[in-house]
Amino acid sequence: MPTFHDPLKDAAEASEALRGLAHASRVFDDPADTYVVFGDLVAGVRSLRQVLDQLANTHLSHRDRAHNDDGDHLAGSDSVFAAADELHHAGTLLDQAQDRLDAAFSHSGRIAWHPEPAISTEVLAEDAERRWVSVVFLQGEEAEEVLALIDREGTDTAITHLAQWDFGEETTDAAMENGYVYDAPPTGALDRVATEGAYALTYNPAMGHVSLLRQHTVPPDLALDDAEVVPVREAIAGVGPLDTSTPAATPVTTREGPLRTSPATKEDWFVGPARTAGSTGLGLSR
Repeated sequence: MPTFHDPLKDAAEASEALRGLAHASRVFDDPADTYVVFGDLVAGVRSLRQVLDQLANTHLSHRDRAHNDDGDHLAGSDSVFAAADELHHAGTLLDQAQDRLDAAFSHSGRIAWHPEPAISTEVLAEDAERRWVSVVFLQGEEAEEVLALIDREGTDTAITHLAQWDFGEETTDAAMENGYVYDAPPTGALDRVATEGAYALTYNPAMGHVSLLRQHTVPPDLALDDAEVVPVREAIAGVGPLDTSTPAATPVTTREGPLRTSPATKEDWFVGPARTAGSTGLGLSR
């Protein structure tokens, strides 16, 4: 607290306060707070201008006591006048600084600070992590029907056909629970890939299997706590995150009925994800 009578203590406290302000003003949580700081700074500069004048006057009023280190009074008096002159110059410059500060204070007072804008969805999309979740996998006769559809009408039609087994969050949750989450669509050496929108279709006429995956965007501040992402290399090799103690067929209930996984999961990454069996008529091959 200022003493208002001890210039040594008050000068030390002012110096420490300015040092603290210099540190604290590096970041403002609310830019409107700068207006309050402006007001205090204007008052502080006026007081500092007064201090400079008083320092100069003190030098001049006590010049009869001024000497240099060798005791020369004339030399000491010269230094008194020189110091007072410099203090008056500093005061003049401080007047200019105060004028600039007053102008800035006035401009700042005309600013209406709005709330910080929300982060755009485009920025979130750029920063988000993208994963692929398995929607459906078919092999054998079931896959042959889709492969024939691809030959007749193309991959876009096949993707639209297989997308009917995508139940949104239910499919995502089932894929995460069963470990069918990938950092990129897993493909083998002879597989063909086609994409449309958020879907990726992988198919292999020679091996007789078809798979549809959907891109899943994970916000940067969220983690896949319930699923372990499978790198493509491990997915192709048939290595997944499922624990060896997990039963070969694990039921998962959704609005459409029980979901199941294939016991072939341990041997082939192509074994399909948990999906609806009852309503589609397309069962997983065993």
